[in-house]
Amino acid sequence: MQLIMPNGQVLALDRPRIMGVLNVTPDSFSDGGCYDDVSSAVQQAATMLRDGADIIDVGGESTRPGASRIDVDEQIARTRPVIEAIMADLRTPAGNKPIISIDTTRRAVAEAALNAGASIINDVSAGREDHGLLSFAADRRCPIILMHMQGEPATMQANPTYENVVTEVRDFLLERATVAESHGITRSQIILDPGIGFGKSTEHNLQLMAHLNRFVQTGYPVSLGASRKRFIGEITGIKDAAQRDAGTAAVTALGVTAGVHIIRVHNVQMNRQAADVAWVVWDLHHEGR
Repeated sequence: MQLIMPNGQVLALDRPRIMGVLNVTPDSFSDGGCYDDVSSAVQQAATMLRDGADIIDVGGESTRPGASRIDVDEQIARTRPVIEAIMADLRTPAGNKPIISIDTTRRAVAEAALNAGASIINDVSAGREDHGLLSFAADRRCPIILMHMQGEPATMQANPTYENVVTEVRDFLLERATVAESHGITRSQIILDPGIGFGKSTEHNLQLMAHLNRFVQTGYPVSLGASRKRFIGEITGIKDAAQRDAGTAAVTALGVTAGVHIIRVHNVQMNRQAADVAWVVWDLHHEGR
């Protein structure tokens, strides 16, 4: 498997890839206000690239439970200057241009981001909020992440209910992938994300984690975003989200052994190590050595 960026750059999915979270917001659940100016955001992006991030995920609107919506112009004002600066000032350790994803549900924000140098769209609404986003992704030939969310951020944790969370989330994502393909997006450019923490209880999240292989078996690349989420805190008793990196690393290792391709995290260094170790062990087992 591989993802092909609009500029022709290729990201092979032959091993686990780490996506570093760069929230340029004042209100994200674990790092809000930390990187809400261009200088600090670029510095954090440089650190993440040095620590082994394969993708930098830039977001200008918090999707934490209870979050208020941010209008398109404000999202663009927050994200575009950061993306432009990263692309102008930074390179990967191998000397390549960074691969940036834009975390948004809106076409106008995605367009501004791609024009500034981003290559991937990360849509937590799976193309449901702005129907023009899928056509835009097809026109620009960029990879897109389609994520499952029950409800919307403001209300999604009020009372999430499923009869069979794994089957329902999987069926939803396959349906949204079909819709994306009908808009002209190439199948190999579609990434599925079960949406850990988005309209799910702790039990729902644990069921999804225990059955990640069901999503990998769809044949689509799979992304996992569980970094510092509440269910880790409920298991460990750690209330401060920023202190949940060790629990996140465990989730990362589990994701790798389930075959997940992209893992979205806040602490790149710790999770790069966890992913690399889990990958070597899994690869030996998979090859029967």
